[in-house]
Amino acid sequence: MKTHMLAALVLLILLLPGACLGEALDLSLFENGEPPAAEVWEDAVFESLAWYQREDGSDWRLLDDGSVIVTVSATGDVTIGGDTRKSGKNVFDKQLDKETSGLAFPMENVADIFAADDMTIVNFEGTLTNTKSATSNTYSFAAPPEYVKVLTSGNIEAVSLENNHVMDHGDAGYEDTCETLDGAGIAYSGHLGSTTFTTDTGISIGMLSYQTFNGKYDDIYASIEGDIAALRSAGCQIVIVSYHWGDEKDYVPNERQVPLGHATIDAGADLVIGHHSHRMNPIEVYNGKYICYSLGNFSFAGNTKPDDMDTYIFQQRFRVYPDGTAENAGFRIIPCSISSQEDYNDFKPTPMDSGESARVVERLLELNQEMQDTYGVTAVGDYPTEWLTTY
Repeated sequence: MKTHMLAALVLLILLLPGACLGEALDLSLFENGEPPAAEVWEDAVFESLAWYQREDGSDWRLLDDGSVIVTVSATGDVTIGGDTRKSGKNVFDKQLDKETSGLAFPMENVADIFAADDMTIVNFEGTLTNTKSATSNTYSFAAPPEYVKVLTSGNIEAVSLENNHVMDHGDAGYEDTCETLDGAGIAYSGHLGSTTFTTDTGISIGMLSYQTFNGKYDDIYASIEGDIAALRSAGCQIVIVSYHWGDEKDYVPNERQVPLGHATIDAGADLVIGHHSHRMNPIEVYNGKYICYSLGNFSFAGNTKPDDMDTYIFQQRFRVYPDGTAENAGFRIIPCSISSQEDYNDFKPTPMDSGESARVVERLLELNQEMQDTYGVTAVGDYPTEWLTTY
């Protein structure tokens, strides 16, 4: 190794926090007093840097004026397991048998993305229960409680638990699901109420989840302002509202979703995220805040050969000031396929290459125009796939 390279690397390692060294850097690399090969040493150094650290060890999220940058990732439907009413092994478990990474397999291509944010929230559409009692739904989803590892290994910290499948196994199945999520340290919101999640920088994020079916719209309008106000009173600097709404296979929202999305922002929400259509929808910007009408499928074991496998991860940054107010600090999308395979769904969402990403962006811009022509709403001007601002 050249002297100047060694000196630079030694300087870099001296700047790293001691705890980071002790936990992440293998000091056995220096056995017998000899430095390892350059490429091994460089990999060890840079792997020891946390995602939020600059090379000098400082946290880029903590800005000089006392404000904090918070990055939230959101996806659409995560459905694992299968229908316990059917005999034989379900399609999810058949795929699990093929995978060397076990229950980590569904999120293995996106886990690093979710590790590099402050909170990841998905729509969990199903149950975590061993009960065999099921409702009469056409599709009834369940996975054993230990399958919660799909979420924890994927660095998913929160789920929306209000949709048309969370009650597939009745109250007992729902209670099992909540207890399993509690035990795994995963925050959830649903018809039992709101929840809060606190980031490692001390920012409190409040979450609410609703489904609009069976005449629920009026109930939501009646409660949304008070529900958000309660989270603000509890000290939440950011409030995210999830909706399971709209019609399956729709690429744009319907006439009931748009006014409810607007009313939710007017009531004080910072972000609205939606799902149920199993298709990606465009994003509206309303009073400076985003309404993601549908994030589509994500890891979806309900169909092995869906006719549309496009989706995206939505990421937003908020700048939270010392007085507790939060402002929009930009967004980006990460276009993905819901599968790592082209000809069938293996339930493994995978980021797209640049060519496919450009195609998804172009499709979303087309949907923007359709939504604007139909409802006169103001869609986002573009869908950046990289952050436009660095800190």
